[in-house]
Amino acid sequence: MDDYPLLNLFWTMMWFFLWVLWLMLLFRVFADIFRDDSLSGWVKAGWSIFVVVLPFLGVFVYLIVRGGQMGSREHEWFRRRVGETGPARGAGQADELTRLAELKNKGDLTSEEYERAKAKVLAA
Repeated sequence: MDDYPLLNLFWTMMWFFLWVLWLMLLFRVFADIFRDDSLSGWVKAGWSIFVVVLPFLGVFVYLIVRGGQMGSREHEWFRRRVGETGPARGAGQADELTRLAELKNKGDLTSEEYERAKAKVLAA
């Protein structure tokens, strides 16, 4: 360890983390390319070839051209995924009605307040 100074260790760690950061960015760009349903297969193939053949230039050009909407495309993709596999709408209502019934049984809600809250939950 004496022949490897602390500054060299710092530089090695910095380059390693930059390399990991670069790989994460590269995979994020690939994920965005293939998640975007508005791109045709040829456009996806073109971007993929560009990113594979000239990785640094390809990723930076992709970020300049299409990077502004990457977040919204990812958000939309996750929203669709959760919508397909998420809990049913009635499950939230059932939980809320159970909570209201418990509050009524404890005496925290009057019968009138309970009925009003119940109607509000069922209307939503």
